[in-house]
Amino acid sequence: MIQASEQEKSLKKSILIIAAFAAFLSSFLFSAIVLALPAMGEEFNANAIEMGWILNSFSLSSGVFLLVFGRLGDIAGRKRIFSFGILFLTLSTFFIVFSPNILIVIILRIIQGLSNAMIFGTIMAIVSAAFKPGERGRAVGLNLTSTYLGLSLGPLLGGFLILYLGWRSIFIFIVPFNIVTLILIKLKIKIEWADSSGERFDLKGSIIYCFALFGFMYGFSILPSLIGWICLAMGLLFGFIFMLIELKTENPIFEFKLIFKNRMFAFSSLSSIIIYASIGTISFYTSLYLQYLKNLDAMTTGLIMISQPLGTAILSTLAGKLSDNGNPGIIASIGMGTVSIGLFLFYFINENTNIAYLIALLGLIGLGFGLFSSPNTNAIMSSVEKKYLGIASGTLGTMRTIGQMLSMGIAMMLFSLYIGREIITPSIYPALLIAIRTSFLIFAILCTLGIFVSLSRNKNFFKLFRLN
Repeated sequence: MIQASEQEKSLKKSILIIAAFAAFLSSFLFSAIVLALPAMGEEFNANAIEMGWILNSFSLSSGVFLLVFGRLGDIAGRKRIFSFGILFLTLSTFFIVFSPNILIVIILRIIQGLSNAMIFGTIMAIVSAAFKPGERGRAVGLNLTSTYLGLSLGPLLGGFLILYLGWRSIFIFIVPFNIVTLILIKLKIKIEWADSSGERFDLKGSIIYCFALFGFMYGFSILPSLIGWICLAMGLLFGFIFMLIELKTENPIFEFKLIFKNRMFAFSSLSSIIIYASIGTISFYTSLYLQYLKNLDAMTTGLIMISQPLGTAILSTLAGKLSDNGNPGIIASIGMGTVSIGLFLFYFINENTNIAYLIALLGLIGLGFGLFSSPNTNAIMSSVEKKYLGIASGTLGTMRTIGQMLSMGIAMMLFSLYIGREIITPSIYPALLIAIRTSFLIFAILCTLGIFVSLSRNKNFFKLFRLN
C-alpha cells in the first residue's frame, strides 16, 4: 500500500509538472505573438485586420476542435491525444520560422490552433482524473498559475527576443522546450486515461458541430459584412441541428443534459464565455497602443504588459485552494466584479495617459481574473461525472476560445468601422484610439452583466429578488 501510495504521488507530481510545462509554453507563445504583431505587420506590409487574423486563425481552429478532441480523448486516451498535440505544435512552430509571407503564417497558425485543441481539450481532464475533488482546486490553480507565468514572461522575454533577434526568434525559442515535454510524457506517464473506452465516437455530431462553430465564429469575426451575417446565421442553424441530433444520440460528443440539468456547469461555462469575451483583446490593444501611440519598443511594451498576467499568477493558486473549501461561484463573481471595474477605467485612456495608470489597471484586471479563473474551472470540472471529464475539459477550452473569438470579432468589427483596411500610420492613430476606447466600454458593460450570470450558478441567488 505504501509503494502504491508513493507511485500515486510520483504520478501526480509528474502530471502537474508536464501540465504546467505545456500551459506555460502555450501561454508564452500567445503573449509573445501579440507583442510581435507590429514587427510582423511591418515585415509583411500587413494592415490591422490582417494582423488580427494572425490571432484569429489560431483561435478559430482551436475553438472548433477543442470539444472534438476532448471527447476523442475520453474514448481513445487523453494522454495519446495530448501527446499528438505537443508533437504537432512543435512541428508547426518550427516551420513558421521560415514563413515567406503572412498567408503562410496564418496557415501554420491554424495548425497551431489544432494542436492547442488537442492539448487543452485533454489536459484539464487528465489533471481532474488524477486529483480528487478535495485537492483538485489547488492542482487546477497551480496549472493556471503556470499559464499566467507564461503570459508574464511572454512580454518580457518575448520583447527582448523580438527587439534583438527579430520576431521569428520567439518560435525558435520554444521548440526545444516542446521536445523536452514530449520526452517527459514518454518517461514519466506510464498510464492512460480513457474512461469512455469502447464507446462509439459521434462522427456525424462532430462534423455538424465543427460547421456550426466555424460558421458562428468566422461570421462574427468579419461583421458587419454581408458574408459575416450569412455565416453567423448558418452557424446558428447548424448549432440548432447539432442540438437536435445530440439529444437523440446514445454517445454524443456533447451531453446537453450538462447544460439543461446541471446548473453549476451551465452558468460556470457561460461565465467563462463572458469574461474571456471581455478581456480577450486586452493584450492585443495594449500592444498596439503602446507601440504605436506611445512609440515604445517591444521590450518596454512587454515590461508594462507583465502586470496583468502577473496579477493573475499571484492569485490563481490561492483562489483555487479557497474554492476547495468555499463557494467557488462567489469567489469567481468577486473576481469578475474586479475585472469590470478595471475595464470601465480603461475607457478613459488617451494619448497622454500616464504609464503608471495603465500598469495599475492591467494589474487590477489581472488580480480580478486570478480570483475568477481557478474557482470557475474547479466548479466546472467538479460538477460532472468522471466519464464526462473530457467533455468538460473540451467545453472549458471551447468556452474560453469562443469568448476570445467574440472579443477579437468585436475588435475587428470596430477596426472595420473606424479604420478599414488601412496600414496603421500616425494619421490613423486617432481612429485607432477611438476603436480601443469603444471596445473597452462594450467589454466593461458585458463583464458587469456577467457578474449576475456568475452569481446565478448558486440556487439561492434568485431568492434574493423574490417578494414576500
